[in-house]
Amino acid sequence: MQTENRFFDDLARVASGAVGTIANMRTEIETLIKQRLERMLSDMNLVPREEFDAVKIMAAKARKEQEVLVKRVAALEKSLKSDSKLETVQKTAKAGKNSPKTAKS
Repeated sequence: MQTENRFFDDLARVASGAVGTIANMRTEIETLIKQRLERMLSDMNLVPREEFDAVKIMAAKARKEQEVLVKRVAALEKSLKSDSKLETVQKTAKAGKNSPKTAKS
């Protein structure tokens, strides 16, 4: 009976040691995988999230400014066209007043 208890005690010690070793291996493997992934990502020239978010905000701001400028240009073009039409009407009116009158037969 003493022999069986000793056998189970030894077996328990071996199992405990194996579990501890496996836990250490797991931690070491996770660390190695993390390092390798970080190295691969840095080699891929990816931008950090903070930089991406900053550029995204800048792009949204630029788009809004561009939309405002498009509307402004459209309004200026419309104003310019109406001014051109007004000048054309005024020139036509002046030309009509200054043209020599022809006698009707």
